[in-house]
Amino acid sequence: MINEQYKAMLNGKSQIRVLSEYATKRGQEIGYENVFDYSLGNPSVPAPEGFTRAMIELLSNENPMTLHGYSPSLGITSVRQTVAESLSRRFGIPYTYEEIFMTSGAAGAIAHALRAVSKPGDEILTFAPYFPEYGPYVAGTGAILKVVPADTESFQINFEQFEAMLNTNVAAVLINTPNNPSGVVYSTETITKLADILRAKEKEFGHDIFIISDEPYREIVFDGADSPVVSRFYENTIVCYSFSKSLSLPGERIGYIAVNPACKDAKTIVNMCGQISRGTGHNCPPSIIQLAVSRVIDETSDLSVYETNMNLIYNKLTELGFTCVKPGGTFYIFPKALEENAVEFCNKALKYDLILVPSDTFGCPGFFRMAYCIDTEKVIRSLDALERFVTSEYR
Repeated sequence: MINEQYKAMLNGKSQIRVLSEYATKRGQEIGYENVFDYSLGNPSVPAPEGFTRAMIELLSNENPMTLHGYSPSLGITSVRQTVAESLSRRFGIPYTYEEIFMTSGAAGAIAHALRAVSKPGDEILTFAPYFPEYGPYVAGTGAILKVVPADTESFQINFEQFEAMLNTNVAAVLINTPNNPSGVVYSTETITKLADILRAKEKEFGHDIFIISDEPYREIVFDGADSPVVSRFYENTIVCYSFSKSLSLPGERIGYIAVNPACKDAKTIVNMCGQISRGTGHNCPPSIIQLAVSRVIDETSDLSVYETNMNLIYNKLTELGFTCVKPGGTFYIFPKALEENAVEFCNKALKYDLILVPSDTFGCPGFFRMAYCIDTEKVIRSLDALERFVTSEYR
């Protein structure tokens, strides 16, 4: 007998993926260059040349068994050490390899972190708008995801609602900054207040409450944005990182967990992750990709295009009368739709070959997301389509 839980999930497929598939099909009809596909957060700039050179050098000179054999359960020790040294150098936090666990991207990192600090029935709090896949990530652990309603004026944390939802069953708070889908970066004031509240609640409840900080967009921060390092502010922080965006390597599925050395159980949590892998079938990411990213640990792709694209789109949206919080990072923007029903709004946009994602699955109805990780030339051409859409449908 097949599993009814996963069968039921077939009726709730990712709206982002559904729209991306539609865009691909439409592109086969009219040419993909004529489809303004803002659906999927797939990096549009190439990986840095240093990564390509590292792969070539490894394949040319390294022992094939080293490249293609199993790595240790926690990841290759030298790679973990390189990650730790980079974090220490960049952020002034004294990580060692013992606080690092290599993962298959940020998704794998979150899956491990959730299991390490919660048990079935515990509550995980997150903040709207949020990445929809948090739902199945948390459900798979047996914990319960509770969503704090959004502060739609700023998309910083709605602290009044947050404090009302905190209770002794809360094991962790899952945050994402810079944020998908809003593009907002949590400010130093926001992170400081969050940390102060959680420390007080730890004392009141008599148990640890962890921040699980989902940070795949950490390097995509725009000029002037206040982007604090979460682990500097709160001891029980578990960072979940991916090289997918910074190095434009989403298909390589490579990332890590970094447990704050100030957390008293940091080394234990990392070792627990190795055991969690046994039950999830994770069993470490590819050895060759671990080694390659370690050689370009402080490099990034040319990420400047995303700020260029953001400014083009933000300026056009505001010119057309949209309400929109200006992003401080990522490659997403999250305007308010021009009608209450964001699904209907996005369906109307399809007539103009604009692929926009309605906000309902992000826990914040009435908005829509644009993933502007596309060529700037295509962004510029899409602005005319956006204006025709708004003028024809809403004026």
